[in-house]
Amino acid sequence: LPCPDGPEPSVSITEIRQYLRAQDIPFHDGYSCLHTPSLFTGDRGGQPLSANAPFTLFIDKTTGSFLCTATLAEGTWQDFQANVELRHRGVTPIPPASSEEMEEEMRQAREDARCIWERALPLWELLDEKETRETKALFGISMVTNATLKRFGVRYLRTARSLVFPWFSPQDATLKGLKLVRVEKKGGTITYVEETLPRFDSYRNLFGLPLIGRRDTELVLTGWELDALALHQAAGVASVALPRGASCLPPTLLPYLEQFKRITLWLGEDLRSWEAAKLFARKLSLKRCSLVRPGNLQPRPLEALNQGLNVTKILRSALLASHKSIVSFRQLREEVFGELVNKEQVSGVKWARFPELNKLLKGHRRGELTIFTGPTGSGKTTFISEYALDLCMQGVCTLWGSFEINNVRLAKIMLTQFAGRRLEDQLELYDEWADRFEELPLYFMTFHGQQNIKTVIDTMQHAVYMYDITHVVVDNLQFMMGHEHLSVDR
Repeated sequence: LPCPDGPEPSVSITEIRQYLRAQDIPFHDGYSCLHTPSLFTGDRGGQPLSANAPFTLFIDKTTGSFLCTATLAEGTWQDFQANVELRHRGVTPIPPASSEEMEEEMRQAREDARCIWERALPLWELLDEKETRETKALFGISMVTNATLKRFGVRYLRTARSLVFPWFSPQDATLKGLKLVRVEKKGGTITYVEETLPRFDSYRNLFGLPLIGRRDTELVLTGWELDALALHQAAGVASVALPRGASCLPPTLLPYLEQFKRITLWLGEDLRSWEAAKLFARKLSLKRCSLVRPGNLQPRPLEALNQGLNVTKILRSALLASHKSIVSFRQLREEVFGELVNKEQVSGVKWARFPELNKLLKGHRRGELTIFTGPTGSGKTTFISEYALDLCMQGVCTLWGSFEINNVRLAKIMLTQFAGRRLEDQLELYDEWADRFEELPLYFMTFHGQQNIKTVIDTMQHAVYMYDITHVVVDNLQFMMGHEHLSVDR
């Protein structure tokens, strides 16, 4: 097995198929995964896997990682091979275990979730009708019926003034976690604040999944739980919500989406959701995906329900994700119009802390390279860590490659900037700020000093697939290139 510190060796889909054939493991090709019978169900050590057994084990075609939906065993391609070896020796394979610390954390999160769930009430059981009406109006769900709320199991936690969305296991309908959503009003703007149990990185709920039948072949994928409710109520379609909205689609969720022949992505009403939908469609396989383009007459599903728009008609007008290699202006016409209407959004995600930078760069956009230069000690790293943090706090998934200072020092700088105070003088506040910092979609590469450029690029590609990274920071270019390359074309 690979050394835990090094990057996991990459594996190609051809190698995976060859291995399965060589080991006599029956499989069929799915959209983003290969499906095989599970190694972990029933004690059949030494026996070949039967093609009649249910195909509940899914192998990701891009990374080789696997997930068994029957037992929730998951692991890397190397773990899969190790378990196949065990079977050949007549030993019953054991699912790769996560650390005891992780297990304990998940158990605690489930227990906390259960306590909150028991204290939360269905909305229609609040004391008086006025409170119910006001609460529904606050969340913009006055049009959502009690029957819909009941079907999806949505509750309300009075003490936290939050809606509570359950995460039920698709296997046995036990409660695995919760998402709490509350409304914050700042001036005239309304923001929704979300909290999850367990923490965001291990919260893998596809909200609404247990309500979907085995025979359903069409699905609408949304970026928000309330949108899934609106879609079901307005169009009667099977719909689920992603755990982190339009910011990422964790690959571990792909097996649960394999049964659908057609997936429509309707993630939100801004250009970021549209960009995310195009990115996710690639993961899900373009040929089965359609996208709802945001526009005035095509807002997010909840808004469409509230405005009395024809949701079914909007779904029918979704565009196929797989377009041909050559297009005419006629096919681009709508997109060009969208860019003209949303010129603010087209210019990218604005920095909240650097208004002057917005004047220069307009905002952060995908596919652009920005180089900051300056002499040693002029504050490049300090500035760029705050510049990246600003975007990260707005949900831009960020990957840091710091070849100059180590990750602990970098994280210390960023945490101080995030908290806006000297934490060394107030150590009692450390845990509170660290918990909030942990929720950010921020990842660090573990390289230091000179590196082989191919290894670094491979790591970046892996991170883009796994965590939907849209912003990569390299600090700095000289370190990454090493000094022996300076004679070649820099």
